[in-house]
Amino acid sequence: MTTIFNVIGLVLWLYLLCLVARMVLDWVQYFARDWRPTGAVLVIAEVVYTLTDPPLRAVRRIIPPLRIGNIALDLGFMLVFFVVLIASQVFSSL
Repeated sequence: MTTIFNVIGLVLWLYLLCLVARMVLDWVQYFARDWRPTGAVLVIAEVVYTLTDPPLRAVRRIIPPLRIGNIALDLGFMLVFFVVLIASQVFSSL
């Protein structure tokens, strides 16, 4: 049973890495608006966006981004990130 929990914890940790990669890709696109991924980076970006879009879209329907002037804080991303982080820690410690 411990092995199953460790595997679930590992999968959640890998998903957490996908969320971090998405955050990096979003920031790169924010600061370098003319940058478009090509080659291997395009494949990685497609995998990252494919894995992270469904839960983020579902949470964003419930919790829209918080607008403060020209800045928008994506509370949905933060919620998904912390839920996956906590779940990963819980399953790894069981």
